[in-house]
Amino acid sequence: MLAGVMAMPLWAQDMQAELAQIQQRWAQIQYQLPKDDKEKAFGALAKDAETFVADYPGRAEPLIWQGIVLSTYAGAKGGLGALGLVKEARASLESALKIDPEALDGSAYTSLGSLYYQVPGWPLGFGDDGKARKYLQKSLAINPEGIDANYFFGDFLLDQGEPQRARIYLEKVLAAPGRPGREVADQGRRAEAQARLNNL
Repeated sequence: MLAGVMAMPLWAQDMQAELAQIQQRWAQIQYQLPKDDKEKAFGALAKDAETFVADYPGRAEPLIWQGIVLSTYAGAKGGLGALGLVKEARASLESALKIDPEALDGSAYTSLGSLYYQVPGWPLGFGDDGKARKYLQKSLAINPEGIDANYFFGDFLLDQGEPQRARIYLEKVLAAPGRPGREVADQGRRAEAQARLNNL
């Protein structure tokens, strides 16, 4: 039993290292690869995310990133073929919430909220603006200064025809503190926020 307890910090370090690797690869695909190459690259990363979840059962973090990878894979794929992927993404994120709603600063709420306003509604998909607002507000309650939490709520408000409120959250994205090891993702997300502000 003592050996098992002593091994736990190493296990946690291994998980963090794998998590960082998936985060960095996701950012490179999302923000640096040509559009035509994204679908294949996200497909490969989705398989790695599935292995990551299997390697660390009962942990929310791998499930959150499986959900993020599957949802962006769906975005790259597009069309009706993407609907199965977004349903898988939702299932992963809901499983993560049951384990630890505050894992990775509430990222499961952020990602679920973004799915609910971007996926078509019934009869094609499960899109629901009311659920989107609820989840995105929960993510902001946990991480009020977060880049992603503010970006997705701002983008949602634009989608809802609330440009002046959206501006507040999109400007917070530009002022948000950077995340160590997530420089590519931060730069990409800030560029997306700036593009939406420019359109305003």
